[in-house]
Amino acid sequence: MKLPVEEKTRLDKLCNQFRIDLIETLHQRQTGHPGGSLSVCEILTTLYFEEMNVDPADPQMADRDRLVLCKGHAAPMLYRVLAEKGFFPVDEMKTLRCLDSRLQGHPCPLETPGVDAATGPLGVGLSAALGMSMALKLNNSPARVYAILGDGEIEEGTVWEALMAAVKYKADNLCAVLDWNGVQLDGTTAEIMPMEHIPERFKSFGWHVIECNGHDVDELYAAFEEAKTVKGQPTIVLAHTVKGKGVSFMEGKNGWHGKAVDDESYEKAMIELGGAK
Repeated sequence: MKLPVEEKTRLDKLCNQFRIDLIETLHQRQTGHPGGSLSVCEILTTLYFEEMNVDPADPQMADRDRLVLCKGHAAPMLYRVLAEKGFFPVDEMKTLRCLDSRLQGHPCPLETPGVDAATGPLGVGLSAALGMSMALKLNNSPARVYAILGDGEIEEGTVWEALMAAVKYKADNLCAVLDWNGVQLDGTTAEIMPMEHIPERFKSFGWHVIECNGHDVDELYAAFEEAKTVKGQPTIVLAHTVKGKGVSFMEGKNGWHGKAVDDESYEKAMIELGGAK
């Protein structure tokens, strides 16, 4: 299943603009997490602009779809997508991580429109998403819950407890997405905590598994559409991504996990992304 050509073109253009704006913001603020924010761009864009039932005019709509950004350090890209969707002004991105800003370093639902769960400590987001999905089922709601995990994050034992529980409770309204870029804060995932046979691991826990290119909006759209048809078990989309995607000198580099964008890097990135002024 593919998107209409004009829609794919629109989403690709949005993603490129989001990358430009992200680098602009992180350079301006001299803080934030560029690597993991860039890798999750297409995932968030496809969800918010093609899949999820949300209403910026009614952020607390009872039957809205929910998104839990388990890898909360990628909040800058989440905020940029939410702003484009209309939850708050795009210009508010300039206040990222400022005192009294609604855009904290990690997502917080208390003040930020469109944010459904507070995340920061890695490993807890999937449990929160499962709780939401179970509550929605009890209320006979048609809403779905999406949880975006980092591949360094799945080294946390709490993730696997949630995976087991989701199968027990037949959480077929829950769709997890693994931002599978192979790099975490201190190095590659293979170096830090080798976890081979990832698809087989999730299958063995009873999850429906879909693999796709996490930077191809067509493949992501098809994966999310397939997930909707799965009954009686949760789904995980294993999205193959590149940390720092779109900026060559950041791609695959753990050093850009949470590094500030200096002037020289900013200029190089803007040239590559086509945002140079």
